[in-house]
Amino acid sequence: MTGETVANAKSEFGAAKPLAPIVQRLILPAVQFQQTAFAGGAVLLLATIVALAWSNSPWAGAYFSIWQTPVAIQVGDFEFSKPLLLWVNDALMAIFFFVIGLEIKREVLAGELSNPRNAILPLIAAAGGIVVPALVYTGVVLWAGGGEDAIRGWGVPAATDIAFSLGALSILGTRVPISAKVFLTTFAIADDIGATLIIAIFYSGVVNWIALGWAAAALAVMLAGNRLGFRATTFYALLSLTVWFAFLKSGVHPTIAGFLSAFAIPSYRRIEPRAFLESSRSTLDAFERSIVDPIAQYQEKASQAQESHFASVERSARLVQTPLQRLESALHPWVAFVILPVFALANAGVVLPSSPALIGTLISHPVTLGVFAGLVLGKPIGIFGATMIASKTGWFELPKNLSPRHIMGLSFLGGIGFTMSIFIASVGFGSGHGGGHGAGHFDAAIEAPGQDYSNHAGSPGEASAAKLGILLGSLTAGAAGIALLAHGGRRRTDTVELNREGAVA
Repeated sequence: MTGETVANAKSEFGAAKPLAPIVQRLILPAVQFQQTAFAGGAVLLLATIVALAWSNSPWAGAYFSIWQTPVAIQVGDFEFSKPLLLWVNDALMAIFFFVIGLEIKREVLAGELSNPRNAILPLIAAAGGIVVPALVYTGVVLWAGGGEDAIRGWGVPAATDIAFSLGALSILGTRVPISAKVFLTTFAIADDIGATLIIAIFYSGVVNWIALGWAAAALAVMLAGNRLGFRATTFYALLSLTVWFAFLKSGVHPTIAGFLSAFAIPSYRRIEPRAFLESSRSTLDAFERSIVDPIAQYQEKASQAQESHFASVERSARLVQTPLQRLESALHPWVAFVILPVFALANAGVVLPSSPALIGTLISHPVTLGVFAGLVLGKPIGIFGATMIASKTGWFELPKNLSPRHIMGLSFLGGIGFTMSIFIASVGFGSGHGGGHGAGHFDAAIEAPGQDYSNHAGSPGEASAAKLGILLGSLTAGAAGIALLAHGGRRRTDTVELNREGAVA
């Protein structure tokens, strides 16, 4: 069949739309950008810039009022209403923690955390990166004259933002070894486990044990369904929603429900890869025999036999893939490009002081100084110190091709707290958007500090100071990490590899 005949057939049956190539060319850059490691962090950074600009613009009132808009779900006499901000922080972020749980379970079963020899050193690094920043924060806050309210934010600099830190590392491309990404990812995941435990233990309210019992019962049903071979995502989605609602009513932060529910998701295949391969080959052979007229391949309506072949391959593909893999692949783009940017847009808005004097007050606020020091000093000291001490014992070795300089650079990248740090700040201090004085404004908080932290009421002063410390600290730590890792560059890495292989004397 000639090219002209094929073109005519395509046009006749309407399979190749005239605008399709143009549309593909337009969306191709977006698709390629989405697939880069830098993409998630870039979108998150853009949302942060928008939040800061909007909250300091003439339309700042609209920014804060939007997030305080009540959003309700009502069924008959039952009504469940929360401000939009809390739907973002308590509901959308539960999905984020759910995906983190899926990633951790995958790593434990088949990833870096599955091999104790590979996992222990990053776990030690993560422990140092949690404990030391908390101590540095507390020490700086006490030195700066902060009170009990300010000390409450000790958990803010203890977290690492995976998206931003990996995005910063991706800027260097091949100038750093692959093992650097593996090490950073592993200790960042372990860091997230620690941050989750901090939220659950130290930043939850009075526990309603009856509601917590309902959550435990729903989790038990999910685990039983896993053991019995249930793979339907609807089954787990409904029970996860039940767990979330029970946690919401229990006083334990509801995002923990997403983290725990992830561990009940099945991680096994229904058929093995070789069986899938043989089944798919047989089905595709039958599909090929069903094509009688070559032109018919361009018809939009396939024959009944061909539809059966399509369904068979699709069913086999679902059975060879674990529910954990399917959910992680399906939810990851939504988390990276919708949930986290929306969270940043809702929480990163800080109304900067209106006078130079108050700007100095905000920068010198004990919480600002504590968070900044925790991220820029505490994180690198904790991660690097714990890693090097452990490696000096002789029980552990640094990852392949990683020098102490690499570890130091990665330790600074661990100081990019952002998402998790802002989240802990919003739980510990409140969002800073409302509750009494000056919704989100630092100016008003100077005159009325120390407000109630319960139920997200918070203090605009501490909340704004924490966010400023997070932004400045994450930016400084990230820049220092990139500079350290870039120094020496690709040439030094190649030389180390060649020396190890004996290619260079």
